[in-house]
Amino acid sequence: MSFVTFILGLAVGMSFFLWLRFTVERQLRQLLASLDSSIPDDSMSLWSQLRRGIAVDRYEREDLERSVEYWQQILLDAPFGYLQVDEDNQLCWCNDKARSLLKIDRWNSGDSCLLLKLVRSYELDRAIELTRERQQPKQRDWTFHPVNANVEKPKLQDSLALRSHTFPLADGYVGVFLENRQPITDLARSRDRWLSDLTHELRTPLTSVRLVVEALQSRVEPSVKKWVDRLLEENDRLIKLVGDWLELSQLETNPSDRLNCKDLELESLVRSVWQTLEPLAQPQQINLICSIPTPCRIEADKSKLYRVFLNLLDNSLRHSPPKAAIEVEVLVPEGNRLEINIIDAGSGFSELDLPHLFERFYRGDPSRTREANSTVNGSGLGLAIVQQIVTAHGGSVVARNHPETGGAWVQIKLPIKCIHS
Repeated sequence: MSFVTFILGLAVGMSFFLWLRFTVERQLRQLLASLDSSIPDDSMSLWSQLRRGIAVDRYEREDLERSVEYWQQILLDAPFGYLQVDEDNQLCWCNDKARSLLKIDRWNSGDSCLLLKLVRSYELDRAIELTRERQQPKQRDWTFHPVNANVEKPKLQDSLALRSHTFPLADGYVGVFLENRQPITDLARSRDRWLSDLTHELRTPLTSVRLVVEALQSRVEPSVKKWVDRLLEENDRLIKLVGDWLELSQLETNPSDRLNCKDLELESLVRSVWQTLEPLAQPQQINLICSIPTPCRIEADKSKLYRVFLNLLDNSLRHSPPKAAIEVEVLVPEGNRLEINIIDAGSGFSELDLPHLFERFYRGDPSRTREANSTVNGSGLGLAIVQQIVTAHGGSVVARNHPETGGAWVQIKLPIKCIHS
């Protein structure tokens, strides 16, 4: 009986041993497969393969660590800022340039701290959230105002114009590149200030030249008169350019201080603009169609809004074929914003011109120009002035080609109540 028991125990032990060996070998093969699919070799024992796999894995890990250190050193020495946040918006890592731009002085590498506690910037925080939600890179320009607990009122010169490039990483992490745009902003302001001063200085001599040319018109011989007339036209063009530039400069400097918002009736304003342009429209038999609900009232700066319609209707007039119509359509959707559409039947905008229409001094496709319909050549500032006036009122303006007429279609959206009143 004891012998049978011994045999049974031995069989159970051998079975357990074989099962355990099979299990260990299977786990070893799985481990080898996870280390490197090229490591398994039937000519080597599993233990030898395991030792080789561990060595290869250690080498690859060291190589990865060296690569991480290499790229971190590049980011540390980069001329732009870089920071990285985790899924909870805690700052994980940043280089010295980001510390300098965002005034981060209360954080050390390895610490866990919410980014918003270190950098009080809603714009940056919102850009990171949108990037994480949409899993798409995002670019944003904004002005960063550092907050110093020891200073009651931050200085204006401490503010920085920044551009952020955010992009999604794995596991909800987000990377942010920061570009300092302040030198470019300062250069643009210096340029605008210089040009504004120059235009002020040009206005008086140009007016004097015009008076002299007008006096010469009646005193020169007929053969020379055409050149005097040409000189007068070119002088008028320069005077208009100087006036447009001064107006644009004034609109960009504290636009809220340049508005005198009052209640006005929109249709009467549009028709008064058309009366000014009617002498140019009659020879071409071009008509105005007003689709404006009555009464349509808006709170805005009358003289500035007059200039908007004057620039846009003059552009449409110069680019419209004879016997065409220009439509001004006003929609009053639910809410507090008006939608104004100005549509002509001309050749429309070139696709290459569309992204640049509101840039200063941009002149579009010459094939769209009908200078015979205009008393003075364009300055290249008309649409830029339109955009500045609309923006100062808290509105927006876009330009495209109308799907039905094929002509230009400028759409303006304005708040019914002036935001700067």
